[in-house]
Amino acid sequence: MADSSNTMTEALVRATAEPTSLPPRGSRARQFYALTKPRVVQLIVFCALIGMLLATPGLPDWRTVVCAVLGIWLVAAAAAAFNCVVEQRIDARMVRTAWRPTARGELTNAQTLSFSALLGIAGSALLYVAVNPLTMWLTFATFVGYAVIYTIVLKPLTPQNIVIGGASGAMPPVLGWAAIRGEVGAEALIMCLIIFLWTPPHFWALALYRADDYRKAGLPMLPVTHGSAFTRLHILLYTLVLFAATLLPFVSGMSGPVYLVCAVALGAVFIGYAWQLRRAYSDALARKTFRYSILYLSLLFAAMLVDHYLGQLL
Repeated sequence: MADSSNTMTEALVRATAEPTSLPPRGSRARQFYALTKPRVVQLIVFCALIGMLLATPGLPDWRTVVCAVLGIWLVAAAAAAFNCVVEQRIDARMVRTAWRPTARGELTNAQTLSFSALLGIAGSALLYVAVNPLTMWLTFATFVGYAVIYTIVLKPLTPQNIVIGGASGAMPPVLGWAAIRGEVGAEALIMCLIIFLWTPPHFWALALYRADDYRKAGLPMLPVTHGSAFTRLHILLYTLVLFAATLLPFVSGMSGPVYLVCAVALGAVFIGYAWQLRRAYSDALARKTFRYSILYLSLLFAAMLVDHYLGQLL
């Protein structure tokens, strides 16, 4: 159990880490695989899986879990591929994303859109037939929220893009819960709220040390439009609000003392990073804060899961 947890944690830490150099041109299959942003999708599927496991006192039906995980992965990958088409020119200007196949001209827009449509249709069909219609529609709404509302409308227009658009990124636990329960419960909404509040400080830490990249791309990210000091203040404020939100699972009776101890400890470290970032900024510290934020979310949800099963044993 510990070994598998460590492996997952290490993978999640690398979830949105950007390459320091352009990867070599690979096979066509590898190019299509890169379109799916596998490390990002891995975090999405992880949070959805936690929602599935928390939705029932025992272990959920494994066939439903497998179909739901696969279906959510396919639709999330479709959204990622669609995003690559929309942001092709922006990606080509940014060091963090210039390696993507669409940015390098390795895949055409027609190929990428066809690939995205194939994944989206397959994933939606699987969710509708093998899981339940509610999960399919919620997953489709998440696709629209990310690929259309966030990517096309919000991202190029407002520095609050990541705040408003974060609602779609916060949906995975709700999708997982709906897959098992066939409904959206209060517990699922609490998990959704936690991810929603986690997203801005997580992403703004990245935006701080990539501000020049976003400036060149013409994107109105908060550090570009309002400056570093303003962004760092908002990172601190959001981590404080996030800390309060992470206490809700315990207050509501959803989780017990094991989760509470972990939430307080993990939150204190996150606030510590945000406080240091506010007082004495450096790109190195912003990178550490960004990477810790990924570790923070994975450990927080893992603690929720451990507490869930321990509570049944004791």
